[in-house]
Amino acid sequence: MAAGAALPVLREVRDDQLGWPTPCAEYDVRALLNHLFQVVVAFRSLAAKKDVDFSSTPDRLGEYGAQWPDRFADASAQLAEAWAAPGAEDGLTGGMQLPARTVGAMVLLDLTVHAWDLARATGRPYTPAEGCVAELRTLVAQMAPTARKMNVFAEPAPVPPGASDLEVLLAETGRDPHWTAG
Repeated sequence: MAAGAALPVLREVRDDQLGWPTPCAEYDVRALLNHLFQVVVAFRSLAAKKDVDFSSTPDRLGEYGAQWPDRFADASAQLAEAWAAPGAEDGLTGGMQLPARTVGAMVLLDLTVHAWDLARATGRPYTPAEGCVAELRTLVAQMAPTARKMNVFAEPAPVPPGASDLEVLLAETGRDPHWTAG
């Protein structure tokens, strides 16, 4: 699962890196980690066909202190269980009443792309969960026009010939696959 690939990156984030910029311009490392916490918790509720509120992002890092990596791992395990439950991918879910399978793929996208963001921001290696990038490229191709209108994705970034599937996926979300902090 994508959370399993993300956890090694998250566990290596140091306190002195929390204010560092990320490729996701609206987030520094701390804000991005809190966003990922919100995603993991909220999408667990979406798997159970419950409504969620994305209007504010709780400061889970502040709330959990040094325990935040373990709490994130626990929440990620609960997320995986929720989406593995019978019926989780059936029907519609969320306030926009999207197909549940699409919503499940959206959390995979968030965990994959934002784990890359954190890895780039903190100088860590990152390898996405095996087999997920091709599925995510299909999802991004379908939802990109709407995501761009909603300012969720930026315009696609250029990619050189021979770019990896991950680099192409990142570029399709508007990220520079070769981003560096400075």
